[in-house]
Amino acid sequence: MYRVAAAAGFVCALLLVVNSARRAGFVPETALTHAIAPFGALTGLLAITGIYLLIRGTTGALGLVGYVLNSAGLAGAFAIEYTLHFVFPYLGGGTVSGLLAGGTGRAFLVTSVVLLAGVLTFSAAAIRSGVMPVVGVLLYAAGMVPGSLRNAVPLPVYLVGLVVAGIGVAWMAARLWSAGEGEDAGQGNAVVVPPRRSGVRPAG
Repeated sequence: MYRVAAAAGFVCALLLVVNSARRAGFVPETALTHAIAPFGALTGLLAITGIYLLIRGTTGALGLVGYVLNSAGLAGAFAIEYTLHFVFPYLGGGTVSGLLAGGTGRAFLVTSVVLLAGVLTFSAAAIRSGVMPVVGVLLYAAGMVPGSLRNAVPLPVYLVGLVVAGIGVAWMAARLWSAGEGEDAGQGNAVVVPPRRSGVRPAG
């Protein structure tokens, strides 16, 4: 299970880099590069699910809230990317402008806010767990801040953010892969949470 999620994380990281390179003009605009663009968010959702399953024993309510918000934001981001690549190109410019000025634009904004809140909350929980690599988590959070605010930051900042986030996702996916190796060796979940004794407050 962890290896499947880790593989999704590696694919997510690759797609984030490819999408950024395409938007920057380093990768040609083709039917293939447009078709795969939305799946960065979808594979990211699968990776985040695996990460949450790995760390949930040590994150409590913070981890659950972060996972719900982050996954909802990524699901919304997938819907937005799908719309941008497979719906808007077939509509007239006036129609698209009207949609963005109305409920569709507000839905895009809400999705961005939910994703940003989820990324920050989930990242805090992942660091708190002590299971995921701190630098990888920080790169994911730092990159996804501009990555969540695509219409509020300059395009170069947005694209660099996606690349940084991709590096962070790949780093965390490597940790997931290691957890999968632990499962294969009969160790079960690689995270062991010692039981709390009543009346004793855990350190930290």
